[in-house]
Amino acid sequence: MNAILISVIGILAVAVLVYMLLKKNDIKMALLSLGLILMYVAIILGNKIDVSATTGLTWLNPFQAIVDQFSNTLIGPGFVILILGGYSAYMNHIGANQVTVHALTKPIAKIKSVYILVPIVFLLGNLLSLVVPSASNLAIILLATLYPVLRATGMSRLTAAAIIGTSATIVPTPLGSDNVAVAAQLHMSVTDYVFQKHALVSIPTLIAIALVHYFWQKYQDKKHPEELTYEQELLQSDDKEAQKATEDLHYTGFKGFVYGLLPLLPIVLLLVVFFTNIFAGTKFEISVQVVSLISFVIAVIVELSYKHQVRQVLKETNAFFDGMGAVMGIVALLVSAQVFVQGLTSIGIINLVQDTMQHMSSSGIVLPIVMVLFTAVIVLLSGSGTALIFAMIPLIIPLSKAAGISPVALSVPMQLAGNLLRAVSPVAAVVLIVAGTTKLSPVQIVKRTSVPMVFGVIMMLVMSLMIF
Repeated sequence: MNAILISVIGILAVAVLVYMLLKKNDIKMALLSLGLILMYVAIILGNKIDVSATTGLTWLNPFQAIVDQFSNTLIGPGFVILILGGYSAYMNHIGANQVTVHALTKPIAKIKSVYILVPIVFLLGNLLSLVVPSASNLAIILLATLYPVLRATGMSRLTAAAIIGTSATIVPTPLGSDNVAVAAQLHMSVTDYVFQKHALVSIPTLIAIALVHYFWQKYQDKKHPEELTYEQELLQSDDKEAQKATEDLHYTGFKGFVYGLLPLLPIVLLLVVFFTNIFAGTKFEISVQVVSLISFVIAVIVELSYKHQVRQVLKETNAFFDGMGAVMGIVALLVSAQVFVQGLTSIGIINLVQDTMQHMSSSGIVLPIVMVLFTAVIVLLSGSGTALIFAMIPLIIPLSKAAGISPVALSVPMQLAGNLLRAVSPVAAVVLIVAGTTKLSPVQIVKRTSVPMVFGVIMMLVMSLMIF
């Protein structure tokens, strides 16, 4: 009877969470509120709340649990995310992000073969997501800088829209907030997780998706030829906002190279350390936080050397700290997810799931498939590729342990599925932005993105099951 009651409460809590996610309610408060309610339900059931130090009053311990989660997150993955958010904001403020995008997209104009451009632009867009991690922001930039180039070469609106809509997917980067959070949960360095685990699946999948894009877009263009020329489209266009979003500094020569390198500098430094440890046998342990701060100092020195205005340059470093504040919402989401999972744990649902899975002979294969399908449904309906992932991160270790599989065998498929399927949801922000700019319907765009993305999900799931 107790197991049935626990199951009903747990299922009801997850159902409420999914409902609130689909209704686009604030996921942080949904997780936090449900976690708090579950802990009080646990107290009513006679269970103990795990806290660092009891308040002396049982009914106040759930609030102490929230404080504990804030403390643990802020000194761990939360701090990394704050530093990365600050660095990204500073790069955007000094114009370095725009220089990088301009430098990488400029050679595209020299390629005249429309369909050769398809896989090239797709891979380039994913590379640019290292600099502009937000799928929506990257789409806005590419629509203003790259879309006119693609249309001028004769590429159809739908093909160009599909490529841009899928530009930020699963590129392996130690600067990604989801990678930082997962690595912290698995007690691994983010560099090891990304380059030794994530990349084994994501890189081959990206290359395969690029090829599928080529054949699918070519087939669809032949089946549904473009009726609107680029000249006619320009006459109909009155969108000025996208153009404002991409004003860049057009630095050239060595100065352009330096500013274009700055947004990628943390990754370059991490790769240097990673390969030095492999080939030179060294054991350097340089964290993402350290390389980001080193890169920030270098960026300030570069600004000082070119602008020669000490007061102005130092004043503009406030963009770094403002950027840290801007990503505090992600840190709060991590905390809220931990509180929700602690609520589920306190009522006993996690132990119940673990006991059930230990009696399933094929749980090691079934669990990743079920979680990918669950992720697919929620992402397609909600349009959010990361909210669910952050909410599920604390469950990775207990669920994988119960199934007798490596936590990576669960984290990689869930992460990649969420990020890939975002471009297949007609209500995703990135799809709506692309649709609005190109004057196409979201359904038309999703038809062009669905086959490459679904293929990618299937491929990465099979690879994950084989490798991990």
